[in-house]
Amino acid sequence: MLARLRQMQAALNSTEHLLRLGRLFSETVQLRVDDHEYYLTFEKGALVEIAEGPSRKTPYRFAFVTDGEALSRFWRPCPEPGFHDIFGLVKIGRGRVEGDILMLVKNLRFFKEFMALARKKETVR
Repeated sequence: MLARLRQMQAALNSTEHLLRLGRLFSETVQLRVDDHEYYLTFEKGALVEIAEGPSRKTPYRFAFVTDGEALSRFWRPCPEPGFHDIFGLVKIGRGRVEGDILMLVKNLRFFKEFMALARKKETVR
């Protein structure tokens, strides 16, 4: 999982339109997958730090909680309905948002596109 997050970090930092979308987003987000916690620190849209948890000392603005199998299905190149979006995961009971949901909503497109960076592109034949 940590390797996947580092790939997403590299992809984000080289995706100009996402950096522009997130230019006002400087927060720490907790990503909880099964029993693992990751703290993603963004500064002006760039992912500057990925820290593994658990940590009771690391403050975060909001958390996205899901299970590994659901996240794996979310990251497919063409995910099926319900697994296509973070709120789709919430709707089908495979994801949860905790904390300051207003901060997530204000930066929804940025966070959704960041989470989708791990999707492998399909080749068109």
